[in-house]
Amino acid sequence: MEKDNVCINCFSQIDKVAKLLKLGQAELDILTVPKRILTFSFPVKLDSGEIRYFTGYRVQFNDARGPTKGGIRFHPEINLEEIKTLAFLMALKCAVVNLPYGGAKGGVIINPKKFSEAEIERVSRGYIREIFKFIGPRIDIPAPDVNTDAGIMAWMLDEYEKLEGKHAPDAITGKPVALLGSRARDYSTSMGGAYVLQELAETLGMKPKKTSVAVQGFGNVGMNIARILHEFGYKIVAVSDSKSGIFNKDGLNIKEVIAHKNKTGNLSKFKGAKEISNENLLELKTDVLVPAALEDQITKKNAKNVKAKLILEMANRPITPEADKILLEKNIFVVPDILANAGGVVVSYFEWVQNSQNYYWSEKEVLDKLKTYMTDAVKELSKVCADFRCDMRKSLYVNAIRKILEAERLRGNLK
Repeated sequence: MEKDNVCINCFSQIDKVAKLLKLGQAELDILTVPKRILTFSFPVKLDSGEIRYFTGYRVQFNDARGPTKGGIRFHPEINLEEIKTLAFLMALKCAVVNLPYGGAKGGVIINPKKFSEAEIERVSRGYIREIFKFIGPRIDIPAPDVNTDAGIMAWMLDEYEKLEGKHAPDAITGKPVALLGSRARDYSTSMGGAYVLQELAETLGMKPKKTSVAVQGFGNVGMNIARILHEFGYKIVAVSDSKSGIFNKDGLNIKEVIAHKNKTGNLSKFKGAKEISNENLLELKTDVLVPAALEDQITKKNAKNVKAKLILEMANRPITPEADKILLEKNIFVVPDILANAGGVVVSYFEWVQNSQNYYWSEKEVLDKLKTYMTDAVKELSKVCADFRCDMRKSLYVNAIRKILEAERLRGNLK
């Protein structure tokens, strides 16, 4: 196997369960080598008339359980190894919440803040032209991710349908409702995380009004989970974005915080709150910490200073494997990303189902179904954890990997 094709980070992710499940070489290959890796460059004409080439990726990790599924991110610091790892985690995530999907991920190396809306549209369309032959409703279904949204998915769908020569709304999810997107999709990741916390809180005896929460990251996911948990009665004591953060031990009025952010563009100078850095927010003494920003926020350098009782991973891979071990030793309860933030892909699945049937559900129907999927996954996890007597992340990995390998075995790809 070519070394460049192997997902190096995947080894550290599955190392904790490889011995437990007695994985052989063929099984390790399935779990560490993506089925397909696309790396390409494509030209885009900028507003100035200049031609700029952008690098894009799409990794389809495993499709034993169904067509691959995963977001597309626009970010200046993405690389192929990161995309491989995120595609692997998507495969696990879909298995954890029992969706008939495999895992994929994609992205473009770009800082979207430095380009106009028209330029971003041309990048979006150019990306789809490069991967068109490798995606589709029964092959690989893209969705939004970091720095991409429903508007970008609309451009991508339009470009796909032009190339396909017919309407294919089930080819891409996360679309605007007017283009047959699902209701509640824009906040589904956050709502799914809130449902998971709600289910676990009952088991752990955590009463919302007496539970303090700090949220790192105030983009779509962080802002919405802060809003939802505030509406559920939780006390949100701190929030932060990439520029600044605010703290009030008695709780923040999240509706007012959102209004302030929308008006001023940042969180600083919010009346009745102290300013706090992202680093200090992670180390606050709170009941619940919600990392909802980017990867690798809690590392071996700061893990020993984390004081939260429970961490809900709303970002993808916000805790490094080294930090995870430290948190486990400190008896901090971590709800891993492959469960905590799976609400987005669950509602993407609902969108795909609705598009395939050309039959659409109300927002209440979507949320009711989402709650069922998320709470069922928590209950299934509890049984696996009891069987294997292990921590939550290990239990989720065991559960997901067993499902993927069973599908491969039934297909005759494993003995």
